[in-house]
Amino acid sequence: MPSLDDSTRGRILFGGDYNPEQWPEETWQEDVRLMKRAGVNSVTLGVFSWSKIEPRPGAREFGWLDRLMDLTHANGIGVVLATPTASPPPWMGARHPETLPRDEQGRTVWWGSRQQFCASSPTYRAYAAAITEDLAARYAGHPALTMWHINNEYCTHCWCDETARHFRRWLGTRHGTLDALNEAWGTAFWSQRYDDWEEIIPPRHAQYLHNPAQLLDFKRFTSDALMECCTAERDIVARHTPHIPVTTNFMPLWSGQDAWRWAEREDVVSVDIYPDPKDPLGGQYNAMLGDMTRSQARGPWMLMEQSAGAVNWRGVNHPKPRGLNRLWSLQSVARGADAVCYFQWRQSRQGAEKFHSGMLGHAGEEGRTFRETCRIGSELGALGAHVAGSRIEADIAVLHDWNSWWADQQDGRPSVRLEYTDVVRAWHRALWESGRTTDFAHPEHDLTGYRLVVVPHLYLLTDTAIGNLLRYVRGGGTLVSGFLTGVADGDDRVRPGGMDARLRALFGIGTLHEWWPLDAGERVACEGFLGTLWSEEFEVAGGEVVAAYRGGELDGMPAVVRNGRAWYVSTLPEPDALRALLGRIADGAGAEPVLAGLPAGVEAVRRGELLFLLNHNREPVTVPLPGVHRELLTGTRVSGGLTLERHGVAVLGETSP
Repeated sequence: MPSLDDSTRGRILFGGDYNPEQWPEETWQEDVRLMKRAGVNSVTLGVFSWSKIEPRPGAREFGWLDRLMDLTHANGIGVVLATPTASPPPWMGARHPETLPRDEQGRTVWWGSRQQFCASSPTYRAYAAAITEDLAARYAGHPALTMWHINNEYCTHCWCDETARHFRRWLGTRHGTLDALNEAWGTAFWSQRYDDWEEIIPPRHAQYLHNPAQLLDFKRFTSDALMECCTAERDIVARHTPHIPVTTNFMPLWSGQDAWRWAEREDVVSVDIYPDPKDPLGGQYNAMLGDMTRSQARGPWMLMEQSAGAVNWRGVNHPKPRGLNRLWSLQSVARGADAVCYFQWRQSRQGAEKFHSGMLGHAGEEGRTFRETCRIGSELGALGAHVAGSRIEADIAVLHDWNSWWADQQDGRPSVRLEYTDVVRAWHRALWESGRTTDFAHPEHDLTGYRLVVVPHLYLLTDTAIGNLLRYVRGGGTLVSGFLTGVADGDDRVRPGGMDARLRALFGIGTLHEWWPLDAGERVACEGFLGTLWSEEFEVAGGEVVAAYRGGELDGMPAVVRNGRAWYVSTLPEPDALRALLGRIADGAGAEPVLAGLPAGVEAVRRGELLFLLNHNREPVTVPLPGVHRELLTGTRVSGGLTLERHGVAVLGETSP
C-alpha cells in the first residue's frame, strides 16, 4: 500500500491549493517563479475545476491542465491532483435536478455555491465516476503526479427520496429485519412501530422531537454514504496508479464524518485546521487536532489546509500576528505532520473567498504574509531530512468516538450546555498545559501501550468498548473518566442504573441517583476546587472518595472517586484544578511531561530524536535546558538555556549530558 513517505521522500511537503483557472495563463509563470522562491514543492490542482474540465456533459477540456502539469514538473513542483467532484457544474443541477440535495423540510439546495450534490444520487455518482476515470487515465503516467486528492471536505447532507431509498437499504444491512430495527429504535415509544420498510424515511422536519435512535442511525448512514462516494473514486484512481497514495481532506473535528472509519480507507490522512488567531488557546486547538489526525493516521499525516493570514468566514476575521503562522506550522510538524499546506497559494480577486488569505496575498511578494511564507518554506526545507517519517511516542490516550458524540448532541438531553467537543478540548488542554503528549484512540482500539487512558465524556459505549476498558485496567493500566460516561448502549438505550454496572463496579460507584447539570455561570464547590457544567449524585461502593461536594444539595456526596487504578470525575473542574488533578493521576501512572520546568505558554514535543520547543506567548521566554544541544533552525550550539522570541520555535537535536 502506498503511503505519505512515497510522496515526501525524506522531505516535508510545502505548498497548497493552486487555482490557476482563476487567472490568465501569463500569471502562471509568475506563480512558479514565486513558488520556487518560497520553497514550495507541492501544489494541489483541480479541486474546484469540474466546469473547467467538463463545461458541458461529456466534454473534456484537459489542455490547460496538461500545460499546468508540465509547467509544475519542469520547475520541480509535485502535484496533488484532485478529483473535482466537490462542486458539480451548474449544468448538472439544471439537467438533473435529482442530483441536488434537499434539506429536512424538503427544500432544494440549489447550485451557485459548492457541494450541491446528493451523495445517494446514482446520476451524480455516474458523472463523478466518469470524470474521475478520464482524469486518472490521462495523468496516471505524468511525472508531476505525487498524490490523489478525492473530492474536498465531504460535508453534504440530504433528506430526499433517493436518500430515503438508500437509507432503507443501509438499515436493512445493519439490522436485518424490521423486528430488529423496531427493537433497536424503541419504536414502542410514541406509537412509532414500522410494519413495512417503505414507511421509513430520513428524520425530516417533524412536529416535535425525533426518535433518537433513528437520528443516530441517520448520522451513521450519512457518514457511510459519503464514504461510499469517496471509496468509489479512490478505487478508480488506485486502479490506474496503484503506486500513488490517495487522500481526502477531513474538516477539523467535524461531526458529520466518522474519521476513524474513513482513515482506515486512506493511504494518507489529511486535515484542514483553522485556529482563530484571537483565541488565546488557538495553539492548544492546533495541537489537539494534530494529535487526533496523527492518531487516525497511526503515524505521519498531512496538513492539507490552513490559512496564511485571515479567513473569510468568521464574524470578524483577524489576521495572524507576526510569527503565528510559522509557530502553528512548525507545531504541526512537531506533532507529526510531514506536509504543511495552505488554502490557498494566490489570494483570489473574485468569488466568495476573495478575503480569505493566500500564501501570496493581495499585497504581493513584498507583503508580510509572503515574506513569512518564504521563511517557513526555507526552514521546512532544512528540517525535512531530519524529521520526515519519524514518529511520536505518547504515554496517554484520550478516547473519542463519533457515535457517542452523535448520540450526545441530540435534543431531549439533561443539558443543552453540555457540548461534547468543549469537554474533550478541556481535558486535552489540561494535559497539553502540563507538558504531556497525547494520542487519541477509539474506545475499542488496543490500549495496552498506554500508561494512562483518559475518557473526557463518552455517553454511549458499546459492550465491546466497555470490555476493552475493563481489560485495560485489569492489565495494569490507569483509567480516568469524566461524567455521564457509559450511560447508553450502541442503540442509545439507557443502561439499567443509569450507568453500565460493569463501569460502576470498576470505579467503585454504587447507586447513581441523579444527574445535576449546572446553569451558565453556576459553580459547585468541591474539596479543593470548583466544578462547572455538571455534577452527579451517587454513592460509593468500594471506591475511595478523593474529593467531596461542599454545600448545596450534594453536600458531602462524592465528586471524585478512585478505585485502584480507575478514577471517576463527576464534574468539570475549572482549568487549573483539572490540570492539577490529571497531572497527579498521570504522575502516578508514570506518564511524565516531555520536559520538566517549562515556563507557562511554552510547549515541548519530542518527535523521533528531535525536541521541539514552541513559545505561544507574545513575549520572549527563556527555557532552561539540561545538557548540550544543536539547534537545527539556526545551526547554533545551545547549553544551559534557550531564549525563544515571541511565537518562537526551536528544534533541538544531538543532545549530550
